[in-house]
Amino acid sequence: MDTNHNQAHILIVDDDDKIRNLLKDYLTENYYIVSTAEDAIQAKERLKIIKFDIIILDVMMPGQDGYDLTKEIKKNSKVPIVLLTAKGEVENRIKGLELGADDYLGKPFEPKELLLRIKNILTKKNKVDLKLQYNIGRAQIDLNKMTITLAEKIRKINNSEKKVLMEMLANPGTTYSRDEIGKISGISQERSIDVMITRLRQKLEINPKNPKFLQTIRGAGYVLWIE
Repeated sequence: MDTNHNQAHILIVDDDDKIRNLLKDYLTENYYIVSTAEDAIQAKERLKIIKFDIIILDVMMPGQDGYDLTKEIKKNSKVPIVLLTAKGEVENRIKGLELGADDYLGKPFEPKELLLRIKNILTKKNKVDLKLQYNIGRAQIDLNKMTITLAEKIRKINNSEKKVLMEMLANPGTTYSRDEIGKISGISQERSIDVMITRLRQKLEINPKNPKFLQTIRGAGYVLWIE
């Protein structure tokens, strides 16, 4: 059996006990860690405490259905979602994909087909995840874990800092005005923007008071240089 994605944690959300248990047993046999939920309420409780690698989500559930739950999850997370449904019409597949689902599987289906789709999605996800790791000078940035490691100290970054870093890492040498940084980060007050930049320097720079990488361009804004 293929163990390339060993330890990936999957959440199965389905109100059908039989399908839920069958999938859990099958995926566990294939070396995945599996949690289950019987409805959207349980799923959201699980999501509060566990960071899953992929969600297998039934569309037709009592209460909040799979479409609405997909939309809600995707507002705050990039976790891949595979929708399961007895509705095979093209419009339903399109609706799910438009809401952010990564794949769609019609019932009934072969568990092996779901397994292959999971493997494909996780392979793509792992490739993307690798692109979110950077080295700037001695600092190691991991945007997946939202950490910066410098001088053996691991420092957390928040969502606003992550958004700014992602933008600046994609465009090194580009000067960003305070207004542009405010739009990227979702921070409106100039003072708060300056404080955020100062915090980033403390996490990125050996000497934050004389920054080598995240610099101020007087009268213009901020720029990130990469060695």
